[in-house]
Amino acid sequence: MTLTHLPSSEFSIETSTRPSSDGDREKILFKPGFGKYFTDHMVAIDWTLDKGWNAPRIIPYGPLMLDPASLVLHYAQAIFEGLKAYQHADGSIWAFRPELNAARFAKSAERLGLPELPKELFLQSIQQLVGIDAKWLSQIPETSLYLRPFMIADESFLGVRGAEKVAFYVIASPAGPYFENGVSSIPIWVSAHHTRAAKGGTGYAKCAGNYAGSLAPLQEARKNGCAQVLFLDAQHGQFLEELGGMNIFIVYKDGSLATPALSDSILAGVTRQSIIEIAKADGRRVDERQISLEEVRTGLANGDVTELFACGTAAVLFPISILKSHSFIDSIPNAEAAKVSLSLRQKLTDIQYGRVKMSSNWLHKLTSAHH
Repeated sequence: MTLTHLPSSEFSIETSTRPSSDGDREKILFKPGFGKYFTDHMVAIDWTLDKGWNAPRIIPYGPLMLDPASLVLHYAQAIFEGLKAYQHADGSIWAFRPELNAARFAKSAERLGLPELPKELFLQSIQQLVGIDAKWLSQIPETSLYLRPFMIADESFLGVRGAEKVAFYVIASPAGPYFENGVSSIPIWVSAHHTRAAKGGTGYAKCAGNYAGSLAPLQEARKNGCAQVLFLDAQHGQFLEELGGMNIFIVYKDGSLATPALSDSILAGVTRQSIIEIAKADGRRVDERQISLEEVRTGLANGDVTELFACGTAAVLFPISILKSHSFIDSIPNAEAAKVSLSLRQKLTDIQYGRVKMSSNWLHKLTSAHH
């Protein structure tokens, strides 16, 4: 794709005077976990009603100064994105479909009454940050650099209205394999009492409040031995929507797939979209439609449904082993084998890490082989 670059001179660069030592960084990269460690720099861009977006800069990673009356602290005017940069065998670094994240970020901004960040500026931001912190990527299998762009209302004002002063940042965190001992299947808690989003709400936006609302149900799930929560629709309480931070797919015995159709209460996952496209290229049928919990449970009982899996940026994809709620426990037979799920995961990661060349423009080059 062609990128209308803002001249990089427009980004001022202040390099960190206390970057991590090579030894410390190597230790972190050997076992980074997820979201625990951060690179030496971050992107910051300001927006005001009169100036628009201005002062794009790379600065040392560090605390933010926020006025106690900042709107974000009171009315949660905050959105974010999550995407990954991958190092290929030749040392070059690539982002996976960042244009989709940029478009979704703009959609989230619009829903939350925040200014839209131009796509070029979104892409340039991640390119600038990865360029300066490229040594935080390694070629250890299944590792990546997780990028977290976010926007907050930092105007000091307690009136209830959209902010007239906003800040955009990008931070980066090295990410290890989500599963330390190879991909395993996960039990899921079906929430009967809580919903994640409702018609006309903010479910399709990646805003902070959506995640806050999913945390109590997640605590309930963990008490019941489950790692994630599956939410049902707010209107009927019987149709699958999504997990707290991932989309869900059903695999049928004929090899076809189904996933809940996007609506204003379901986030349009980039991994979801990519899996649909990979499955279709494989010749599999993929239905995007309403799927009732009853249909899935009946399908598991009579053998029509053979696999369930969840997908998202952090974990990529994992098979689901058990659906559990206060009133039932349904095991998915042979969940560890999950042939269809794991083959889709393999195809997706092969593309992300550049092991398979593909003609489409899914990969966006951030640095060349000799950065």
